[in-house]
Formats: sequence, C-alpha cells, structure tokens
Amino acid sequence: MRLRALLDTDALGLRLLGGEDELDRSVRGVMTTDLRDPSRYLSGGELVLTGLAWRRDEHDSEPFVRILVQAGVAALAAGEAELGDVPDDLVLACARHRLPLFAVHESVAFATITEHVVRQVSGERAGDLAAVVDRHRRMMTSGPAGGGPDVVLDLLGSDLDLRAWVLSPTGRLIAGSKVAGPGLPAGTCARLAAEHLAATRTGRRGPHRVLLDGTTYSLFPIRSSGRSPQAARDVRQTVLSDWLLAVEADAGDWPGERLDLLQGVTQLIAVERDRRDAARTVRRRLAQEVLELVQTGAAPAEIAARLRVAAPVLLPGLGTAPHWQVVVARVEWEGEQIEGGPVAQSLLEEVLVDPLATGPEPSDRIAVAHTGDEAIALVPLPAVSSEHDGGPETGLLADTLLQSVREPLSAGLDDDGRLTLGVSAAVHSAEGLRGALEEARHARRVAAARTGRVCAAGHQELASHVLLLPFVPDDVRRAFTARLLDPLTDYDRRHRAELIPTLEAFLDCDGSWTRCATRLHLHVNTLRYRVGRIEQLTGRDLSRLEDKLDFFLALRMS
Repeated sequence: MRLRALLDTDALGLRLLGGEDELDRSVRGVMTTDLRDPSRYLSGGELVLTGLAWRRDEHDSEPFVRILVQAGVAALAAGEAELGDVPDDLVLACARHRLPLFAVHESVAFATITEHVVRQVSGERAGDLAAVVDRHRRMMTSGPAGGGPDVVLDLLGSDLDLRAWVLSPTGRLIAGSKVAGPGLPAGTCARLAAEHLAATRTGRRGPHRVLLDGTTYSLFPIRSSGRSPQAARDVRQTVLSDWLLAVEADAGDWPGERLDLLQGVTQLIAVERDRRDAARTVRRRLAQEVLELVQTGAAPAEIAARLRVAAPVLLPGLGTAPHWQVVVARVEWEGEQIEGGPVAQSLLEEVLVDPLATGPEPSDRIAVAHTGDEAIALVPLPAVSSEHDGGPETGLLADTLLQSVREPLSAGLDDDGRLTLGVSAAVHSAEGLRGALEEARHARRVAAARTGRVCAAGHQELASHVLLLPFVPDDVRRAFTARLLDPLTDYDRRHRAELIPTLEAFLDCDGSWTRCATRLHLHVNTLRYRVGRIEQLTGRDLSRLEDKLDFFLALRMS
C-alpha cells in the first residue's frame, strides 16, 4: 500500500506534517516503538508509530530520524497524546532527511492504525484473511465492542476453518474462538506451552509443530514490540513472558502467503498484549512506592496511606482495608550474567494473575515491583477474619501456587535457569509489611536450598529465628554481630578485600560456588580464597550449617 492511501483514510485521522513529495512510497509493515534506537527491529518499508517517550530534549530528534532513514522506513507517525503538538525539532529533522511525518491525533489508537496497515498489506499478498478482516473492522479495538483477541480467533475459525487459542507462557488460556468448540483442557494447554518454551530455548524459529494425543498443533510466538535490545539478543529475557498462538493445524505444508497472514494475526494480538501490559503500569508503580517506603523504614502511617491508595486500584469496590501477602521471586541463570528482576516481575505477574478468583474471568489485581534480581508482589486479600487469629481465612499457599505451571516453566528454564519463590503469611496492617517482606525473602531462600528448576516455600516452613529477630535486644544484637563481623569489617577497611559483600553473596547463593562467582564476576579460585580468609579471621567453617546460620543472623541484625 502507498502512504497516500493512509492519508486519504479519514478513519485514521492522520495529519501530514512534511514529506508531501514522498507519499508514493510503499508501506510493507508497521512497528510501534519508543526505543531510542529501534534499528535492530526494522527491515525497511515500515510505518513507524511512536509516542515520543524516547525524546528528552530537542537534540534527540536528529539521531532518531537518522536511524529510521538508514533502516529504510517508509514514514514516521508521532502521537499527540503525550506531548500535544509534535515538536518542531522533529518536524525539521524529518524535513532534512526527506522522511514523511504524520501526526496522530490523541483520539486515534495506534492499534487502529496497526490493524489498518496489517489488513491492507496482507490483502495485497493474499485475499483470504484480508477479506475477513475487511468485514470485521472491530478487530482488536479497545473496549467491550472490540472483543480483543477473541474476535481475531473467531474470524480464523468461522472464515478459515482454523481452531486457535492464545496461551500464556505458563499455559493459561487467554483467549479462544467461540466457534472452535470446547476450550482446550488445562493439561493440553500446559503441554503446548511447555513444548513452545522448549522449542524457543533451542533457537528454532516458529511456527513450532507439535503432535499431542494424535492432534497436530502449530505454535506461533506472539512477541511484544517494546522489548529491549538486550532481550532481543538473549531469548532468556523474554521466553518466560511471551504469549503464543496455538493453531490446530499442521503449518508445515502451508504456502508462504498463509504463513505471512498468521504472522500478521500474531502482530494484531501483540497489540492487545502491549495494551494489557500498559494497564499494569499503575499497579507496578504502586508496588514500587510501597516497597521503597518499607525498605527505607518509613513510618507505618506513611505506608498505610499508600496502601489506602492501592486498595481501590487492586480490589475495586472493596469497603474495608484488605489484608496483604508478600510474594518474592527470583529467576537466576547460570553462566552469563542476566538481569533477573524484570524477568521475574513479568513471570510473577503471570503466575499470580488469578490467584484467588472464583469466577470465570481472571482477576488481575496484584502489584509487582522489581529491585535488583528479585521481583516482589503485593497481593491484597479480602479482610475476612477467622475466629482464631483475626487473619484472612484464605490466601496464597506456596505448595499449590506453582503446581499447574511447573511443567511449562521448567521447559522454559531448560538446564541453565531456576525459579525460586517465597510466600509470606498474611498481615493486616502497614506495620506488618516489613516483617512479611523479610519472611517471604527467607522463604525463598528455603526454596532455593531444594533441588529442581521451579521451587517454592511458604511462611509455615520458616525457622522460628526469623520471627524472633525483631525482639532481640539491641545490646545482644550489637555483641553478636561485632563478634562475627568486626574482624571482616576491619580487614576490609585495611585491605579493601570486600569480604563482607563476598559473604553476603555466598550465603544468598546458598553456598553455590559457581553462582556466587558469576554474580561477583570472580574466578572460582578467587572466591575460594576469600571464603577461606573469612573462615580464618572468624574461626568459623562455612561448610557447616550452624556457622552459615550464625553469619546469616549477624548480617540480618547488622
């Protein structure tokens, strides 16, 4: 299709800001991005949609436009929802490089433009799905009238005779065609997700064909358009978060045109995925704010005020303040250092998306933040008191939380990744959140001491010392920590040996030499030398559980 056709489409509401002489350029695709350098995702001929989040000042426009021109894009369309009018510096940069520039009115969703371009481009390659989409302009529009990915799957079923489902990486059924008959059994969903994750980890390109119980399925990855450059380089950054499209058919004998059309469908569904991720921004921000208050020792009244703001967002219509549980997760990979916090955050949001709901629709009501290599979820529970302790009668249980997702997640983690998860007891006030966070973290360490790729532990499994730590007198704390840690602190001060950080990392890695050396960017022999020096200075043996526990307590009380 030509750029001129986009400008002539009134429903898109595009306004030309420059490049009138270039409107006969062909458009071969569409991409939405706010990366400062999206070149690795461009193949040429795209209409690039941007919300301008990459622009911090007027000096950013020139290099951004230069990158697009070098990649051979057809045009740039800038949204007005965030900054109002498109900045003059961007208009001038596009004019200098002869790149057509459109303004997208704030009332027009990028999903609408994406739908239109994909429909038109697909229609030029083949007529079947394009004709279907042309009869159903509601596809992928927001709100109840649009229907989201279910509408797309209904079209595949009614017009192309393809039964299809959208699954999460844990095997949760996100959407399915109403004309496809009964939904996939939960066991089949989990097995398909596991097969998809295992195939993705091998680096093979989709679609992946799987034979289950005599039925052939073709699995198409649904990838977010906003993934980071690091995620694009290493599949481990996204393997546990990308959706997949499962089609009951063997795509091995499909013509290229049909495969292209199905890829277009995954792009449309990816728009919905990005929209749902964006809707989680408020909850993530709330969790981050509460977490920072808890970890910096803020007054309970200040934390309680933030919780009062969070409660209506997470539990709409709730009349009274809820109870809360804290869940801590960590995803670790052997070998090359990979930032685990964002991966764990996305995964924890998926695992907890429907922790307590009893109705047919999932309840996306948790808030997850990430700090360092761990993700921390703040889970609200209705404040229904039991007659024994005033706590909620129901809550998340570690031993059941991962039961249905262990198979697919183990496949995605393969032989070099690990997920460990800890769950706190429920608390009913801001005063209890700090203890709940420490409780969940320690429960995760208990899970990390076990074997297996996916492990969880709950507060019921914690040793009593964790609960007693807050009640140890200050003078006892000081004497205990001084006896164990002062020799190391003095040695670090004189020699800059970093024995204290080494000890913390060694215990946090559960005594694993390989993981600890990788985290500290040290050779294993160097790590062994440092641990030996720690043992020599303190007279303790870090291979003994009792001495590990003493060091753990000393560090927690310091």
